Amino acid sequence: MFYKRFTFRLLTKLIFINLLGYLLYYLISSTQLWFSIFGASLLFLASIISLYYYINEIRSDINRFILAVKTRDHTLNFKNKVTKGSFPELYQSFGDILQVHKQIKLEQEAMFELIKTILEQVPVGVIVINKKVLDQQNEEIAFFNQAASNLLGVPAFKYWHRLQQHLPDFAKEIDLIASGGKRFLEFKIHDKPIQLSIEVIPLNLFEKNYSIISFQNIKDEIEQKETEAWNRLIGVISHEILNSITPISSLSDTINSMVNEKTNLAGDEMDDLKTAMQTIKRRSAGLLDFVKDYRLIAELPTPNLQSHTIGEILKHIKVLMQPFAKVNQVVLDVEQTSSKISVQLDLKLIEQTLINLITNSIHAVSNVEMPHISVQYRLENTKIYIDVIDNGSGIATADLEKIFVPFYTTRKNGSGIGLTISRNIMKMHKGSIEVSSMPNELTIFSLVFNYS
Repeated sequence: MFYKRFTFRLLTKLIFINLLGYLLYYLISSTQLWFSIFGASLLFLASIISLYYYINEIRSDINRFILAVKTRDHTLNFKNKVTKGSFPELYQSFGDILQVHKQIKLEQEAMFELIKTILEQVPVGVIVINKKVLDQQNEEIAFFNQAASNLLGVPAFKYWHRLQQHLPDFAKEIDLIASGGKRFLEFKIHDKPIQLSIEVIPLNLFEKNYSIISFQNIKDEIEQKETEAWNRLIGVISHEILNSITPISSLSDTINSMVNEKTNLAGDEMDDLKTAMQTIKRRSAGLLDFVKDYRLIAELPTPNLQSHTIGEILKHIKVLMQPFAKVNQVVLDVEQTSSKISVQLDLKLIEQTLINLITNSIHAVSNVEMPHISVQYRLENTKIYIDVIDNGSGIATADLEKIFVPFYTTRKNGSGIGLTISRNIMKMHKGSIEVSSMPNELTIFSLVFNYS
């Protein structure tokens, strides 16, 4: 109702105080009614005090509301003031705001519990440290999941220095990448060897510094990959050796049967013997070349890193490979030879890698009507890509994971070591080789370098 509104009440109180003031002034100046003067004075004073408390009540309610918002106290409510107060809309708004804050807090807590539950279920160890620059000994661990406890063989410590005392090697590795990064660590926990892939991500939230440490045991994964690689390699080596040894063994038996218990050989028998001996020599030479190729993969020289421009690399490749492409009637386009972008690399090794890739492309386009190979570079974020693109036969999806296995080849008379050597060279440059292929349409081999 209008008579409950703040404005009406305030005006009423002010008018009443003014009237009492005039009355008190009249009684004092014009009469000697001391009892009336005393009563009017008390009433005047009481009215002023009532006005003060009335205004102070509203100010107190506003302060209580502000404090509740600051301290996230959602127990405060103004329901009685909505129906009885002078500002029902204001108190209703206060209640709505507190309710929204309460809902937001409940949603945040629910989301936190959801994330916490997820992190407890993943097989990756996660530790979150609340960094305190002034007191490093008392840095709190804000989160320590069960996987971290199982991997490290320690309980979920509350303070970082406790973990440092129990696992100094682990803590030392974390300190080395405290500003962010990845490391691999191998050590023993309860006499059991463990290999960890560790990553640290620094984070600043609400003017607080955190370090998120994630790690996982990659020992089993590495062993599985090594076993798979060895199995593939042994399979290829066994195949190559058997291909050479089988005819050698067979021919040895033939020669043995020809010369056994004979003092003289006829002319045709001598010719057969010579042919068999030549075959043994050729297959032995092939087996020897195979072993040399194997050693070549294992004994690559350490790169001599120097600054070279992309344009310089492409110019050299154009001069080296253009004649070979023309002989094979292949169009070879080497673009962007004027680029001034510099990369630290071993020019001889990278040239060898590009020669391998372009040679493979020339063989891949041998049966194409309009054979075309393009060599170019591109810069994406912090990576430089040198692409060798051809429109040849391409690589089947099933073979994409095998082409880098030593001695695996899809080309007749191919050695199967070119791509293996090329990938090892790029690894020594802390780079990689990427490949994508749509058979009989487009194949791209990319040398990927880090660039900053």
